[in-house]
Amino acid sequence: MTASHLTIDSDQQRIKLAVLGAPGVGKSSIIRQFVNQEFNTEYIPTEKKHVYLPSVIINDHLYELKIIDCPYIPYFPVNSLYEWTDFRGYGLRNATAYILVYDITSEESFQYIKNIRDQILESRDMHDIPLFVVGNKHDLSEERGISRREVASMVKKHWKCGYIECSAKCNWHIVLLFKELMKTIDHIDYGHKPTSVRVQDALRRNRCVIL
Repeated sequence: MTASHLTIDSDQQRIKLAVLGAPGVGKSSIIRQFVNQEFNTEYIPTEKKHVYLPSVIINDHLYELKIIDCPYIPYFPVNSLYEWTDFRGYGLRNATAYILVYDITSEESFQYIKNIRDQILESRDMHDIPLFVVGNKHDLSEERGISRREVASMVKKHWKCGYIECSAKCNWHIVLLFKELMKTIDHIDYGHKPTSVRVQDALRRNRCVIL
């Protein structure tokens, strides 16, 4: 299937996704795998904000994404003044959705996103603002530092958030992650009940993914 075979809503929706997590959990790798289908085995710490601008199509609606790859932040800004002072240009407080990434081999990295999630809830109205928790490095599941069942129960039942495990290294569940997130956003925007949709290959020339 190509874009020419689709009837696409001409109103392009602009979505800002903030990706947060402790150092070394694989935030950048997840994004680059989704946008560029690439993985760098060398760890390069993210020291400044990076922005990626792919587009996706889901339920015949075209979304222009602004994915913000954030470096480590010690806390989520409690108000606009703190954001302006410490995280100018990040746009954290007005994100459309949040992806909180932890390393399944590191309990400390999960504690970090737990704290960040609590701070987000205390800092802004989260009505119709999706938040997904992502356990990366599933390829190292034998070295798991925290029970998957325990995390999934906490995130899904108590936090009422989306949860998925993935492997940026193996490109496993990367597209699924963004598909599930965009289904949630599309449901909020258009009232669609989430349904099973077919994932197409990325159209690399225009960085458009049909979900």
